[in-house]
Amino acid sequence: MAQFRLPENSRVVEGRVHHSPSADARKLVIYRFSPGDDNPRRDTYYVDPKDCSPMVLDALIKVKDEVDPTLTFRRSCREGVCGSCAMNIDGRNTLACTKRMDEISGEIRIYPLPHMRVLKDLVTDLTVFFQHYHSIKPWLHSEKSNDGREHLQTPEERKKLTGLHDCILCACCSTSCPSFWWNGDKYLGPAALLQAYRWLVDNRDSKKKERLEFLADSFKLYRCHTIMNCAQACPKGLNPAKAIAEIKKMIVLG
Repeated sequence: MAQFRLPENSRVVEGRVHHSPSADARKLVIYRFSPGDDNPRRDTYYVDPKDCSPMVLDALIKVKDEVDPTLTFRRSCREGVCGSCAMNIDGRNTLACTKRMDEISGEIRIYPLPHMRVLKDLVTDLTVFFQHYHSIKPWLHSEKSNDGREHLQTPEERKKLTGLHDCILCACCSTSCPSFWWNGDKYLGPAALLQAYRWLVDNRDSKKKERLEFLADSFKLYRCHTIMNCAQACPKGLNPAKAIAEIKKMIVLG
């Protein structure tokens, strides 16, 4: 299972068990941590699937609404679009709103995203993740004359962006990457590099040279060792490792 950043000199202990009278209830083991706690803990809850919608996020909402209002997690769209409910479920990074409980056998183990500072329970600090994303300047840079005409793309040019702009910045890929775990302050990570490639292949952008110069760094880009965790973890089925390889090729070919 993925590792987590625990408070110094602490260990995860077994916490409260909230019993259920239903024999068919699913067992949820959820990581709990609040600032000031001596040790993080695992609390156990039970949710009857007959009284709950099928996704893990539905179970978390039911627990929060009906059993333990102190349980804390992020969520928004519930449709796999916003990326807010990214967490580690059954040992894999994914979105709680698209992960079905019946896809998991036995107890459902729910942890925060790996190797991130935990703010509370399943909520992690994504400050560095978004700083890296901002550093690649994820917007169009164009020096074309402002004559009121739109930026045109052929179908072939537009097709190059498919599988790149679909990223929802959930951080599942970056937090599954060992290089990001150990060098997260310097290595941009799969999500930011996927987005960087998205702008590099956009024919409307005029800053390709500057973008490549920024990325040509032993830590920002070349900490990727292509172990493919990112592609396996992406809930949208994207392939950041391929995008990173293409950036390296661009730098070599000039």
